Amino acid sequence: MSSNAGKTILIVEDDQPSREVVRLACSAQNHTLIEAGNGTEGLEMARESSPDLVILDVNLPGMSGLDVCRRLRADGSRVPIIMLTAKADTIDVVVGLELGADDYVTKPFEVRELMARIGAHLRRAEITPQEQPRDRFEFTGLIIDLGRRQVFREGEEVLLTLTEFNLLALLASRPGQVMSRGELLRRVWGYEVEIETRTVDAHVYRLRRKIEPEPDKPTYIHSVPGIGYRFAG
Repeated sequence: MSSNAGKTILIVEDDQPSREVVRLACSAQNHTLIEAGNGTEGLEMARESSPDLVILDVNLPGMSGLDVCRRLRADGSRVPIIMLTAKADTIDVVVGLELGADDYVTKPFEVRELMARIGAHLRRAEITPQEQPRDRFEFTGLIIDLGRRQVFREGEEVLLTLTEFNLLALLASRPGQVMSRGELLRRVWGYEVEIETRTVDAHVYRLRRKIEPEPDKPTYIHSVPGIGYRFAG
């Protein structure tokens, strides 16, 4: 049994057959799937059950998946969130990632791909701070405390999602070094294959808005056209 077996996963999806497919796949890996058919119920269950991961359909009756995501992050929840989105709705993908979702899968989805993503996020959430070689990074105006998973900008704490924190910590651990999107996807998201890079770019955009004095003229996270990103300490 893998170390991330036996987790609780919440799916918020109004399509019963989709939930059924995910339930079977989860039970095969000893995960417990809890289910909600609309956004309001999903938000309530996420708050009450403290699941290890949330799968959120964007288009839900009543409160949309984007609203559920926004409210969970406003609560300070760091639970990994995977959005399910229709193929054509690229705007929903970008908005979802900017609101704090960790990842997205387009529908109709391959259940194997979804389970691989779930596995990667659960493994990543288990990485302990002890595995980090240093316990904090200090730069001008920015402190990254690895042990406590906290970030301070000019003395004020900045609330980051788990993915945002891991991305920032990885970039900051190699100041001056260019890291490709593919390497970031492998090390932060746990993906062995290079997938669409919108996930990385949306997370960098969000990080800049949280930690940069001027997000449009970044001090810390610099783009390297055609390759990826570099952290300037």
